Amino acid sequence: MPSLKDIKKRISSVKNTQQITKAMKMVSAAKLRRAQDAVVAARPYADKMLDVLSNLALREESGVHPLLQERGKGKALIVLMTADRGLCGGFNSNIVRDARQFIRKLLEDGKTVKILCVGRKGRDQLRRQYGELIIDTIEDVTKPRPSFEKSEAIAERITRMFEDGEFDVCTMIYAEFKSAITQFVRRQQLIPFAPAEEEKEVSEAGGAQGASYEYEPSEEEILEALLPRNLAVQIYKAILENNASEQGSRMTAMDNATRNAGEMINHLTQIYNRTRQAVITRELIEIISAKEAL
Repeated sequence: MPSLKDIKKRISSVKNTQQITKAMKMVSAAKLRRAQDAVVAARPYADKMLDVLSNLALREESGVHPLLQERGKGKALIVLMTADRGLCGGFNSNIVRDARQFIRKLLEDGKTVKILCVGRKGRDQLRRQYGELIIDTIEDVTKPRPSFEKSEAIAERITRMFEDGEFDVCTMIYAEFKSAITQFVRRQQLIPFAPAEEEKEVSEAGGAQGASYEYEPSEEEILEALLPRNLAVQIYKAILENNASEQGSRMTAMDNATRNAGEMINHLTQIYNRTRQAVITRELIEIISAKEAL
């Protein structure tokens, strides 16, 4: 049975941990507010650009842009987006679990797979099983805050790899933010550009639903300008979604940890009081027994 000193020391240790988790929860809550505002502001632009390009890509007279060409699916590049830090619940593990399933399926189909990790945790969790497939790790994309310039650099690197024939299909895996307690892992094909399912359905429906737009300048010029930029925009949106999901998951995890620490403190306090009462009772019995023995 632990002594009173040991129990008191453990209570003190749990209280210190509770203070840390409470502080981390408050910091994450402040960061989440900013990250959520950034996601809400970026979504309309990214979604509308996706709609415009989807409409253009489905038109026969739009020409063939390199980023629209199907070159086979033998070589795949996976852009895996995770956090650089832990202590955020199942955020990183959920993304990596989905990535493992996707990688396993590609390898079973006999395809060559390369992994570009954006965030250290994805690399750390995949290094043992798929370390030879990881070509590089990009860190600190959200420090001091997410920027479009960093997304452009990632997009340019992916584009160069595609032009050099290093892969045929590029898929990005990240967490889409819904709320502080809800995030969904999403796969998005970046290259070749895949029109949105809604636009495909509208195009196939035709008639009044399949609206026809006239573009100026020419459709080829618009695709030439917007397709590379769309790649950077979608990557930037995914980084913002991931950042908001990370902060929300960390806030929830630290809130649970703080609550669990409080319950443990109460439990240890009860044990301390019972042990102390038992010690006092035993000392009283010893005093009474000694007095009666005289």
